Amino acid sequence: MPVSADLDKLLDKALENGSLKDVLDAPVAGLAGVGDSDAEKLREAFNIKTVRDLGANKYFRAAAALVDLEKSAG
Repeated sequence: MPVSADLDKLLDKALENGSLKDVLDAPVAGLAGVGDSDAEKLREAFNIKTVRDLGANKYFRAAAALVDLEKSAG
């Protein structure tokens, strides 16, 4: 089943028409609102270089899971 999503507000213009693989393999600065200096800090602190690295990072995933738990506990 094909799935589509409008990610324009989450991505820089250069990535808007990229494939999911292209987006995930792009530098984290390809996310809207993440600048080069932010990306460098993520690389230095957590060795995060790509959008995939950011999404797979155990600390970010744990924090997101905690936020989701809070929302569902409502």
